[in-house]
Amino acid sequence: MSGKRQTSPARQYRVPGGPHSLPVHGAWKGHLPAKESILPDGTQKVEFVRNRILAGLPRKEYARIASDLVPTTLKAGQILYEPGGTMQSAYFPETAVVSILSQAEDGTSIEVSLVGSEGVVGVPIVLKSHALPYRVVVQGAGTAWRMKADVLRREFDRCGPLHKLLLHYVHALIVQLAQSSACNQFHTTRQRLCRWLLASEDLSGSNELRSTQEFLSQMLGVNRGSANQAAGSLQRAGLIRYRRGRITILNRAGLETATCECYRIIRSEFDRFFRR
Repeated sequence: MSGKRQTSPARQYRVPGGPHSLPVHGAWKGHLPAKESILPDGTQKVEFVRNRILAGLPRKEYARIASDLVPTTLKAGQILYEPGGTMQSAYFPETAVVSILSQAEDGTSIEVSLVGSEGVVGVPIVLKSHALPYRVVVQGAGTAWRMKADVLRREFDRCGPLHKLLLHYVHALIVQLAQSSACNQFHTTRQRLCRWLLASEDLSGSNELRSTQEFLSQMLGVNRGSANQAAGSLQRAGLIRYRRGRITILNRAGLETATCECYRIIRSEFDRFFRR
């Protein structure tokens, strides 16, 4: 595996009204003026942008960088970066969900982070390391905003609102990584599957998730038999329906009861910094 291998940029949507139109309800529409919300300090925030980092920007800041945000569609299974590959672009997911996977020498893997509308794929860019030792692959197909790496570094170095939001995200990401490590050590495969399902639904906005036995085992870092056993247990309890590479969440409240405390810890940390 080459240390510099990288897939080509994702195919862009062609939309009426130009490439920088705002998404509405998860779809790319023609150009519409962004709705504004007025905060107590008089700051106008952007609405109709689903990514929580971009939506947290003041209206004027968003307008200033809008020409550098390219609407992109990401396909399930698409590899954005291989381990060690130089990050040429950052992705701010809207409806897409991206997994960051750690791979062992024997080919087995485990998910170390899940990125959706609350975050960005490209933290190494702002930290000036430019690469990750992990594979970055699209878990759930959907839309995202793509920004060139040099543009993101420039904006981060301005030390403005985007700088602050990205630092908040890095903090929440550290909490996610640390809590996930503890979860993998102390909690059962069934509990971890519940956490993964809840997080995936939060990020995708859908109770319908595509996942084969192989993919599920990779996410959880277990063999297919263990992943299938955990999914079967949840199905028998009436919490999910699992068939032909598709998982349907039937009882979210039941999953929240069956999962460990890690889900609530991680979610509350993101919610503390980013409005939903």
